[in-house]
Amino acid sequence: MTDPDAVAALSALAHADRLAAYRALVKAGPSGIASGEIADRLAVPPTRMSFHLATLERSGLVQSWRDGRRILYAARFGQMRDLLGFLTEDCCGGRPEICGDLAALLTPCEPEICR
Repeated sequence: MTDPDAVAALSALAHADRLAAYRALVKAGPSGIASGEIADRLAVPPTRMSFHLATLERSGLVQSWRDGRRILYAARFGQMRDLLGFLTEDCCGGRPEICGDLAALLTPCEPEICR
């Protein structure tokens, strides 16, 4: 991950509605959830939620696809893993005992989940 990619991802998450939407997508898993359902769960107007989901998608943290008349959204777990790895790659100046075993959290995951 590059600095501009990390800045885009962190900027996308730096809003309460977008952070809540991303967390809802993580809970939903790789099968995703419709934008309207996210808006209902978070009590956010659908048009505002569409704007926030588009921002998350442009950042690379979320992907969307059409399912009939609905647009489904899902978290891109691989992108979040890349972001976390980027943020912690030089953790604690070479003293990993301070940070704990962060590398264990970033072990490879199944391709169907980390798309």
